[in-house]
Amino acid sequence: MTTHVTIIGAGLGGLTLARVLHVHGIPSTVYEAEASPTARTQGGMLDIHDYNGQLAVRAAGLMDEFRSIVLEGRQAMRALDREGNVLLDQPDDGTGGRPEVQRGELRQLLLDALPDGTVRWGHKVSGVRSLGEGRHEVTFADGSTVVTGLLVGADGAWSRVRPLLSDDVPVYTGMSFVETYLFDADERHAAAAKAVGGGSMFAIEPGRIQLAAHRESGATLHTYAMLTEPQSWFAAIDFTDTVAATRRIAQEFDGWAPELTALITDSDTPPVVRPHHTLPVGHRWERVPGVTLVGDAAHLIPPNGEGANLAMLDGAELGEALAAHPGDVEAALEAYERVMFPRSAEVGAAEAEAPDNPTLEEVIGFFAHGDEPA
Repeated sequence: MTTHVTIIGAGLGGLTLARVLHVHGIPSTVYEAEASPTARTQGGMLDIHDYNGQLAVRAAGLMDEFRSIVLEGRQAMRALDREGNVLLDQPDDGTGGRPEVQRGELRQLLLDALPDGTVRWGHKVSGVRSLGEGRHEVTFADGSTVVTGLLVGADGAWSRVRPLLSDDVPVYTGMSFVETYLFDADERHAAAAKAVGGGSMFAIEPGRIQLAAHRESGATLHTYAMLTEPQSWFAAIDFTDTVAATRRIAQEFDGWAPELTALITDSDTPPVVRPHHTLPVGHRWERVPGVTLVGDAAHLIPPNGEGANLAMLDGAELGEALAAHPGDVEAALEAYERVMFPRSAEVGAAEAEAPDNPTLEEVIGFFAHGDEPA
């Protein structure tokens, strides 16, 4: 029997790993810094792909439950120019392989599929150290500790586990998203709702995509203003002053169609800045006994629609590798990393090789093939 698995982080990757381990009768404990499943909102929509994320859902034995949370029609996609003219209008005909779900609902689905007590909430990691022979000690902010023979860092971009394996740290990509929401949009923000349509909308101009919006559950519109600016530019904006911050971000869209700028100016929530960081393309490490990483902790890249899918597939494949090598943790970790490294490197390289200033035709073609970035 494989040793008890200690997982740091109750995101999609860590929870998928815990679920697949449970399916195979392998015990695990997930330690999560947040105080509860509802301590914060879990982000917006995710398109779960049939070539990676859905494979993880199948490995977890949860396809029926997954289908029950799919939001029908949300694979529709539109591209507009800054004047609001429609450049591309791709309906959801039900044949696409990227169904949309709410991240929070997917996370809850995974939580509900785990035995009670698997996730230990309110356990923020303050330090991790090697004890030798594949054993590690994790120290939490409350002073408690746990010693484990198999440690998995599923703790995201700023992983506390990663330093056991790699000296690399995330660096700023040069782009940040500013996030806004419109609620009851069909009634209260009709023009913006019409512009977004039934699924995803991207407002573009030659050389860049600048606005992205998704229709989430009900009539909620979730928007990202995509701005290529240094972090100091955002730091100069007082985001605690909602009116002033909204006005400043909206200035970047002067001259745009009012139904598009309304996605920012009419926001029902304060604008929130989300800086994007990345690890080096092809990030990898030499095998260290008793520890590995999944998801953003292993291969952080800018948002391109693949991050959550890759994290889930990492978790599923690690769980299956451990089940396939009972009693030989190192063989399982080596088998997992041997597949994970080139897969994540390929996705990261594709992102890095995308042109900095694509033509309008290239941008439209990108979306016409369903390669949405978030």
